[in-house]
Amino acid sequence: MLDVREATSFTDTFVICTGANTRQIQAIADEIQDRLKKEGEYPASVEGYGNAEWVLVDYGDLLVHIFSQKSRVYYDLERLWRDAKPLKW
Repeated sequence: MLDVREATSFTDTFVICTGANTRQIQAIADEIQDRLKKEGEYPASVEGYGNAEWVLVDYGDLLVHIFSQKSRVYYDLERLWRDAKPLKW
C-alpha cells in the first residue's frame, strides 16, 4: 500500500498486489469488490479484468492494482511512485 496524497491529486492510496495467473488475478479483484460492496463501497470502474495482466479497480480515493508477475515488473509502480509513503496493511 502506498500513500500517494502528496504525489497526486487524483487518489489517496494505491494497493498493489500480484496474482500467479489469470484466474487468481480475477479472483483477487472479485474478492476485493465483494468485501467492499458489503461495506457499501462500489468501484467507479474496473479496467483490464478480461485479460487480467493488470486489473485496476478504482474506488476514487483508493486504487487497487492487481498485476501478473510479468506486468508488475514491467510497470514497476513502486519505482514510478517512489516518493509515496509506504503504508502498513
